[in-house]
Amino acid sequence: MNVQANAFDAALTRIRRRPAGQRRILFTGATIVTMDPGLGVIDRGDLLVEGDTITAVGGDLGGGDAVVVDATGAILTPGFVDTHRHAWQSQLRRIMPDVDDLAGYVMTTLAGYATVYRPEDMYIGTRLAALTAIDSGITTMLDFSHNSRTREHSDAAIQALIGTGIRGVHASMGPHFGDWDRQWPGDLSRIKDRYFSSDDQLLTLRLAALATDEIAGPGLAYGPELAHAAKELGIGVSVDAVFGTASSEAVLRWAENDILGPDVTLIHSTGLTSEAWRAIGDTGTTVSLAPTSDTQIGLETAIPAVDEALSAGIRPGLSIDVEVALASDMFTQMRTLHALQRMRAVNAAYGTDGQPSRITTHDVLDFATLQGARTNGLAGVTGSLTPGKKADLLVIQAEDLNNMPLNDPIGTIVLGSDPRNISTVLINGEPRKWNGQVLDVDLPALRSAVHASRTYVLNTPAA
Repeated sequence: MNVQANAFDAALTRIRRRPAGQRRILFTGATIVTMDPGLGVIDRGDLLVEGDTITAVGGDLGGGDAVVVDATGAILTPGFVDTHRHAWQSQLRRIMPDVDDLAGYVMTTLAGYATVYRPEDMYIGTRLAALTAIDSGITTMLDFSHNSRTREHSDAAIQALIGTGIRGVHASMGPHFGDWDRQWPGDLSRIKDRYFSSDDQLLTLRLAALATDEIAGPGLAYGPELAHAAKELGIGVSVDAVFGTASSEAVLRWAENDILGPDVTLIHSTGLTSEAWRAIGDTGTTVSLAPTSDTQIGLETAIPAVDEALSAGIRPGLSIDVEVALASDMFTQMRTLHALQRMRAVNAAYGTDGQPSRITTHDVLDFATLQGARTNGLAGVTGSLTPGKKADLLVIQAEDLNNMPLNDPIGTIVLGSDPRNISTVLINGEPRKWNGQVLDVDLPALRSAVHASRTYVLNTPAA
């Protein structure tokens, strides 16, 4: 009999007996990696969740009538934040694992598969991506939903996020190719009124766009018109495919037009000029890096622009990007970026008197949590285990076979752990994964729907 597992299950039963707003959960005895600069790492600490909020972090808190969860031998850490994923594609996972360039991806996926997607395919793909994110410890996911062919396609993607309980960011964009209703960006007003009327909810809305008109024409390219639409709605902007000379020139135009700033995120940002980086840094614009996408697919220089971002005073967020070719989890992104940057730093200094400027495991965990939240416009909500923020957190088993013994908690998270070590995920105070299992999911039914959707997409000629 697994006594600890039974105790966890009993705790979940007690938690769920109470209305969500009246719950009090006290995690005890954990190593707490807060990612709050003022709190740091707390050895054998306690964390109290009341309702949807972290209310206290420290030692020997005492929980009163709280449900006590013994987290001895575990690490508590903020949930990871994914700043850019095309979630609708997930039933096509790893269908092109060795795609060699952006054109190969664009012509196969965006000019091909995307054109036959029905609203139900949008729903299934987005739901699968969000549940997988939760399973791997991602509590916030920006869904760059660029297949919004009709109002119904947009609604399906949003409803999928709602149904999983993830802290979701729906970044809406029209499709690149094929027939569509041309309802975007005008439909954003309806979407906001219907789904995003409250400032205190799990989902937020952003406008999504491309950097230039090279791939899909001027209608999807960021500029004054789309910036004005976002400003009128009071929402942020996420700009994809930011790389190379054309994007560098676009960045300078955006700076001149005063449409950069903290509410704008530039995705990838590989191969940009020093002048473009200066403009990004001077305006406080945020950056989302896609470590495996840039390197594996080979986007522009194929080198994640972490050094360029840091030199411009920007601490970036991290993203998964496309599951048609890439891994689904944040552990892979952190390790890839950590190894690549340190390799480049040492290589640049090799044979000289220079000292390599290496990033650390703390840096990449910061990018994956607190900086990701800032990049998504949610720095005051999530990204650190700070009292007053929402309870988006992970319990990572540090005494599992692949992690024990616990020597350095941040090193263990970044270099040792994977989704199997995540026993618990809370989002907004609600248990979404518990005792190693994602909750409230009919896996056989989901599997059947995913397979049926994939079969339809693969066997329907491109429109």
